[in-house]
Order: sequence, then structure tokens, then C-alpha cells
Amino acid sequence: MAQEEFALPLEEEEGRSFDEQTSSSSSFLSRFLIYIGAHELFSQEMWKAAMTELVATALLIFCLTTSIVSCLNSHQSDPKLLIPFAVFIILFLFLVVTFPLSGGFLSPIFAFIAALHGVITFTRATVYILAQCLASILAFLMIKDAMSPDVADKYSLGGCTIRGTGETPGLSVTTALILEFACTFVVLYVGVTVVLDQKMSERFGLPMVCGMIAASSAVAVFVSTTITGRAGYGGVGLSPARCLGPAVLRGGLLWEGHWVFWVGPFAACVVYYGFSKNLPNGVLVGAKGEIGILKMVGGRCWRRRRQKLRENVDQL
Repeated sequence: MAQEEFALPLEEEEGRSFDEQTSSSSSFLSRFLIYIGAHELFSQEMWKAAMTELVATALLIFCLTTSIVSCLNSHQSDPKLLIPFAVFIILFLFLVVTFPLSGGFLSPIFAFIAALHGVITFTRATVYILAQCLASILAFLMIKDAMSPDVADKYSLGGCTIRGTGETPGLSVTTALILEFACTFVVLYVGVTVVLDQKMSERFGLPMVCGMIAASSAVAVFVSTTITGRAGYGGVGLSPARCLGPAVLRGGLLWEGHWVFWVGPFAACVVYYGFSKNLPNGVLVGAKGEIGILKMVGGRCWRRRRQKLRENVDQL
């Protein structure tokens, strides 16, 4: 009898412990889903924005790639000097148009750094990145159909290459990785710092901010294609999604060292995030508030998203 009386409280204690563990696990899962913004999977607005990113990124990649190949295939004495001008003009136009619609990310690196700073949720960033990768494949399907076979073979369909073949040697994987990291960091430092600095972005305005992002990207492309002097190296990718499309469709040489075009930019994002958190005067705005340029071109939209997130947290 004494053993039964002793066993009963023990069973109740085990039951309470199990319930507490289950409740704790459920609470952790709920907090995690809130943290990554899983509720946005049911947001019609997010899917519309993702579709905008898909269309805009596909058109951007198509225009950029065909323009760069046209510059290289021209009869100019040094066609590489034309590339940064083409990159600047095309990227500037697409940024100005797309910023008010979806935020104008157009590249996985911008979506990822925005998620790190709390500007968008990780769920939204993931959907955007998948949309951009699909956009790259669609863009290069159009390019493959339009480009002549000889030009496609000569320039590897305009894809991201590290090494050439035969008489056109390229770079080592280590050198290509360093260039990818450094050039991406330059774009983040010049472009994203201005966007995240509320006072600076409001003072410059949308056209100037888009111009700085486009200019830093053009400089990065120009430096990477000229400083190496290796014909087999196609320059920095700056957008892993852009490098994925031709690799999927053409394969072969484009898969060689393809990981560099992913690891380099994403590593630069992580390092830049740590760097930006230690800037003086605390000028950058992260998850605490709206960043300047997005406040100007889409403040209401971003406020509604945060309000919806707060409502979901309150319900839980």
C-alpha cells in the first residue's frame, strides 16, 4: 500500500514533466516560426512581390548578359572598357523601377543581407532567392535560344567562368574566391551602407541611392575583368543566381568552381553584417525601424508587414 501511495505522485510528476517538455518544445517552435516569418508563406502580398522579383531579375539578367556579350564581341580595340557603362545604365534603370514594387533586391546577396539586418524575414528572403534562381534559368533559356551557337561557345553562354580551355587559362579557385568576396564587399559597403543609413538615404533620394548601387557594381565588374588579365576568367558574378542559370543549362566548364560564386558573396554578407554592427554613431537602422530608402518608396507596405507580425505574435 505504501508503495502504491508513493508511486502515484511519481507518475503524476512524470506526467507533468512530459507536459512541460511538450509545451516548451511547442513554444520554441512557435518562437522560431515567428522569428523566420513563416506566416508570410500565407501572404498574398509576398507572393506578388516574389513574382515581381522573378520577372525583374529575369529581364535584368537577359539585358545584362546580352549587353556584356555584345560589348566583348564588338570590334572595339578594348571592349572591356564598355562593360561598366552597360552594367551601370541597365542596373540603374532596373533598380529605380523595381525598388518601389518589391524592394528591388534582384540578387540573393541583397535579399540575404536585408534578412540579416531584419529588413525582411528569412522566409521572404528564401522565397526571393528561389525566385531569382528560377529567373536566371528562364533568362538564359531566352539567351540560349537567341544567341548564335558560335557566340555561345565562345563566351560560355555569358556564364560565370573561372578557368578557360586551351590557350585561355583562367584563375585559381582561391584567387577567384578572394575577388568574389572583395568585390561583393565593395558593393555592400558603398550601396547597402547608404541604404541602411536613414539620414543619408533620405538626403540622397531614390535615384542617387540606386545610382550608387549601380556604380559600385559596375566598378566591381570592371576591376575584376581587367586586373587579372586572364581571358578564361569571366569576372565576378556578384549574384549567385545569375551564375546558376547558365551552369544548369550548359554545364561542363561552368560547374567548375561554381561554389565560389555562392560562398564568396554570402561570406561577404556575413562579414559586412558584423562590420556594420560596429560602425560609429549607430547610423544604421536594422530591425528597430524602417530603412531610409524603403521608407520613402514603400513605407506603408513595410509598416503593414510589421503590424501583421505583431498581431501574429499576440495571437500566439
